[in-house]
Amino acid sequence: MRITAKVDYAVRAAVELADGYLQHRERVPVKADAIAAAQDIPPRFLETILSELRRSGIVGSKRGADGGYWLARPPTEVSVADIIRAVEGPLADVHGQSPEEVLYAGVARALQPVWVATRVALRGVLEETTLADIASGALPERVVTLAAQPGGWTRR
Repeated sequence: MRITAKVDYAVRAAVELADGYLQHRERVPVKADAIAAAQDIPPRFLETILSELRRSGIVGSKRGADGGYWLARPPTEVSVADIIRAVEGPLADVHGQSPEEVLYAGVARALQPVWVATRVALRGVLEETTLADIASGALPERVVTLAAQPGGWTRR
């Protein structure tokens, strides 16, 4: 899986909002420039990302001096998968189609279940991991175990 800058920035911005929510136990408006500075995200790119998160119902916003952005749901209810889908679409597709829609012929026939299994594996990590998990540093045990596997930190 290729994690684009857009996905990385979107998750980091959402984690900043989650941190405010967790610290204050309520929705706290955070200015886009504060998020951009805290996470070193280009401000214009961040505005686009926050707009997409707002349209998807993950983020709320208010204009004005006392405005900003906040999570529309508790951070325990927003997964990394939710963020990815909001800014990029489905977690795994093949040439813009769902893996179950792509049909292969001949010796490549067994490729379709490989793509479906890949999507299932991605969902297993990304749907299980919430913004609260990341903001608190208490990742799900499955994620910790997978990250600790031999070769997990080696680029291949």
